[in-house]
Amino acid sequence: MDRRKALKNMGLALGYTVATPTLISIVQSCKKDAANVWTPDFLSSGEGSVLTHLVDIILPKTDTPSASEVQVHIFIDRFADQVMEKEQQDLLKMTMGKFMDKALQDSGEKDIADLTPEHLEPVLATALKISKDEQAKNFKVINTYTEAMKSGETATLDDEVSRFAFANNLRGLVILGYKSSEIVGENVLPYLPVPGEFIACGDLQELSGGKAWSL
Repeated sequence: MDRRKALKNMGLALGYTVATPTLISIVQSCKKDAANVWTPDFLSSGEGSVLTHLVDIILPKTDTPSASEVQVHIFIDRFADQVMEKEQQDLLKMTMGKFMDKALQDSGEKDIADLTPEHLEPVLATALKISKDEQAKNFKVINTYTEAMKSGETATLDDEVSRFAFANNLRGLVILGYKSSEIVGENVLPYLPVPGEFIACGDLQELSGGKAWSL
């Protein structure tokens, strides 16, 4: 599938409320750090290595750059550190841990730093390739879990549901980070550095070729 078509109608839709200046600040800081050896702010170095592999599995290099080439892995780590609430951070850490445990178990590796894309891709595919009915059930379970955690109650999440929660959340964050990057914003999505007239009810197909506007 043409990635430009796949991205054109994807909005935030992640359950996060992010002010545009905050988003731009994160993107700019990622660009500044891209030339240096990356040290994660929120994740461990091993988790950062896994994240870098995963973002490129989700959005590999095609006619447009791969996710890691536009610093999506840095964006996600910084987004988790600066934007997510404590419950969201805890959920991300816990579900990522379950995901990596499965990858270690299936691969026979001992350390997450040794996990390769070949080890991670099957786990990601299995987590995401479920029916709509199963997805709906998982979302209900995840919602119940998060509400319990917010209330200070003790709750657990099944390993399989945890892996789905991580994979689904990660996919959304990858798309958010990719669309927010400067390279994609200026060269893939329609971009107006100096906005022109405001057309409230214009046809998106006519205005931008059907693509969502860049930030």
